Amino acid sequence: MQTKLPTDTWISATWDEYSQIIEHPSYEKAKSYYHNGKMRLEMAPIGNDHASDHGIIMYVVYLFAAIKNIPLNGKDNCTYRKTGFNDIQPDASYYIGEKANAIPYGTSIINLDVYPPPDLVIEIANSSLADDKGEKRLMYEDLGVAEYWIVDVQNVQVIAFAIENGGSRRINQSQILPGLEISLLNTALRKTREMSQGEVCAWLLKQFQ
Repeated sequence: MQTKLPTDTWISATWDEYSQIIEHPSYEKAKSYYHNGKMRLEMAPIGNDHASDHGIIMYVVYLFAAIKNIPLNGKDNCTYRKTGFNDIQPDASYYIGEKANAIPYGTSIINLDVYPPPDLVIEIANSSLADDKGEKRLMYEDLGVAEYWIVDVQNVQVIAFAIENGGSRRINQSQILPGLEISLLNTALRKTREMSQGEVCAWLLKQFQ
C-alpha cells in the first residue's frame, strides 16, 4: 500500500484487491463497500449531525416496533458480505417479522450466501447523499432488501424506497412497518433541531400510542 487510495468515491477493483485493502491498517476504521467490480472507502469522521440523526432514527424504529408488537432486531454499522460480489456496511439495518431472529448470536460478518439480507437498510447522508441515492441504491436493489431509507441530514428529511423485482420506488408509508408514515419521521427529525432527543422521544411515544 504505497499509494493512498481515493476515498468517498467508487474505484475499480477485483474482489481480491478489495479484500487486501480493507485488511490494511490504514483502512481499519473505514466503512467499505463493494459492488459490481467497484469499491468505496468512507474515511470521513462522523460529526454531530450525522451521529444525532443516526441515533434518533434508530430509536424511532425500535419504539414503533415495540408499541405495535412487531418482532425486530436491529444492527448498527454491521457488515454483510456475499463473497466475491458484494460487501456492505449500512449505518443501520433491521430484520423484521418472521426474519427477526434470522442471525444467531456469535455471528461475525453476516454471510449473505448463508443468511437472508436485512429487510430494512438505512444510510445517514450528510456528505454522501448523491451516492446514497445512486450507486448504493442500486446495490441494495441487487441485494434484495425490502426497504431502503436515506436520512438526508442537510435537508432534514427521510427519503424512503420500497424495493421489489430488482427496482425501487418512492413510498410515503413504510411497507415493512405498516402504519409508520415517512412524514412523521420527517417531523421527528425537524423537532430534534428545536428540542432535546428526550423530548422528541416523549412526543413520538404519544404519536404511536
